[in-house]
Amino acid sequence: MPSSRSARDRAARVLRSVRRAVLARRRLLAALLTAVAVATGIHAATAPPPASVAVTVAAQDLPAGTVLSADDLTSHEFAPDSLPDDLVVAPVGRVLAGPLRRGEPVTDVRLIGPALTEGHPELTAVPLRLPDAAMVDLLRVGDRVDLVAADPQGGTADVVAVGVPVLAIPRPDSEQTASGLSGRLVVVGAFPSDVSAIAASAVTRFITFAFSR
Repeated sequence: MPSSRSARDRAARVLRSVRRAVLARRRLLAALLTAVAVATGIHAATAPPPASVAVTVAAQDLPAGTVLSADDLTSHEFAPDSLPDDLVVAPVGRVLAGPLRRGEPVTDVRLIGPALTEGHPELTAVPLRLPDAAMVDLLRVGDRVDLVAADPQGGTADVVAVGVPVLAIPRPDSEQTASGLSGRLVVVGAFPSDVSAIAASAVTRFITFAFSR
């Protein structure tokens, strides 16, 4: 029993000694902690910002067929390792092949051009003016159609391409309307062997379409 009490007494004396030492040095400890906090704040304020790259993105939601203007675009900082592939450096004046969400970077697959056939390397992007604008309103990007050419003077009709995908439907702009061009432009994906027949029919015959099964 005496030994147990003696051990407790020694422990109490040690704790009192530690407490006195801490209290005697509390001002020094407070000063050290303050200095550490200040140094940390100065380092955070003076450290260089993380690397970033300005990327052209949509300023608001944009529908397919939009002719991009400066007002449609803004820039956003991206970390270098998060940049998407195939960014378009100067997209003003280009036409959107599909919708672009606000904040989405402008890449070549979003614009009418060769990149439209990405994922379909066997196809060629072919712009085609269909004479009936109202029929074009029935189309959506991704539809597959058969292209049918007919003689406007009353001849036979021929299928010139089967199951071609609709890649883009540009919106008519004011210059196109003022020029008096009729119909609507669409961009389809065709096999190279069908391109000549499609182009020739577009010039000499009336082209319409039927939805593929």
